[in-house]
This record gives sequence, structure tokens and C-alpha cells, in this order.
Amino acid sequence: MPDLPVTAGLVLAAGAGRRYGRPKALVELDGEPLARRGIRLLSDGGCTPVHVVIGAGADEVPDLPGAVPVRHDRWPEGLGSSLRRGLASLPADVPAAVVVLVDQPLLSPVAVRRVRGAYAGGAIIAVATYAGRPGHPVLLAREIWPLLDGYAVGDRGARDLLRDRPDLVVQVPCDDVGSPVDVDTPADLPRTVSAARAADAAPRWSPRDRRS
Repeated sequence: MPDLPVTAGLVLAAGAGRRYGRPKALVELDGEPLARRGIRLLSDGGCTPVHVVIGAGADEVPDLPGAVPVRHDRWPEGLGSSLRRGLASLPADVPAAVVVLVDQPLLSPVAVRRVRGAYAGGAIIAVATYAGRPGHPVLLAREIWPLLDGYAVGDRGARDLLRDRPDLVVQVPCDDVGSPVDVDTPADLPRTVSAARAADAAPRWSPRDRRS
């Protein structure tokens, strides 16, 4: 089978994590900062380059090997501004980007490859779904990035665009790989650790996901 087209990866990690009590980019899961885990997720899914948008606590964020840190001083404006800042930071020859949130550490590289596969098949927006509900990763082809200027505002990323333009969206079922669970509070972390260990020990591909 032919290789999948090259797509960039984007980790949104700029928020203050108010419910958690600290920026989630700094939170560690099994000794690994969530920001680095997001980089690994996208890299293992075949994305290059990988950019990480940081904001709150940016001076405390550890080194991010394998990624380009993108400082966003206007992070208080919300998730939408972080998404637009991250996309704008990518090289001009990047045709599409796979977007993930830093606080969803149980996403799978297989899901990343699946949305990339949908892009190879002609999708300009590909969204991983779980139990029929849209989640992450989300692939956004460059031609639709300008539309986000009117949608990615406040704490809303691409969600309203996906709702208003279903004709542009290809849903990619990922129920069998990973989980979109959020780490919102410190109480969420212990039960996420065991699930993360199991996920890391599982195969990172399946017969339907041979292309990379």
C-alpha cells in the first residue's frame, strides 16, 4: 500500500488548567509530562512536524524533544485562539494538521493514522468518533483553516465548524482504539495511569491500519 500523505501534528497545551490547579502541560502521567505524551502520540501516528502551543506556565514547561514549542501569550482568550495560533505557526508547505488536546492522554496513534488515512482518501476534515460522538484527533486540511477565523473563538475550537458544515466532515470510528477521556482534575489521574499503561503495552497498529 502507498504511504499516507505527510501531515503535521498540533498539540494544544496552553490553558491554565483551573480545575486541575495547574497547567496540564506540566502534569505528569507515569513520570511523563502530558505535553511530551502528546508529542509521542502524534509522532507515533506519523505526523511531522509536531508543534505544541504553550501559554500558561510556559516558562516551566520542560524541554519538548521532537517538537517545536509555540508560545501563545494570548492564551487567556481561550482554546480557539490557541488553535489559530498553532495552525499559523506551521510551515507554509504543510497541507494538513492533526490536532489533539494535551489533557486526553489515552488517545491512540492508530486513531491518528486513521484520520490521516481519511485525508488520503479525500477528506478535508476528518474526526475520530467514539460511540458515535466526535472527539480527537481531528484532521484539518489547510484549505479550511481560514474558516476557523469565524469559528475558533473563546473556548471553542473547531466544534462549531464541524456542526455547521457536516458536508465537509468525514467521521472516523475509533471506538476500538484508545479513549477520549479528559484529565480534568487530580482525581482523574490515578485511574488514568493504569489505563495508560495498558494502552502503551498494546500494539500501535492493527491490520486495517498498516499504512503510516
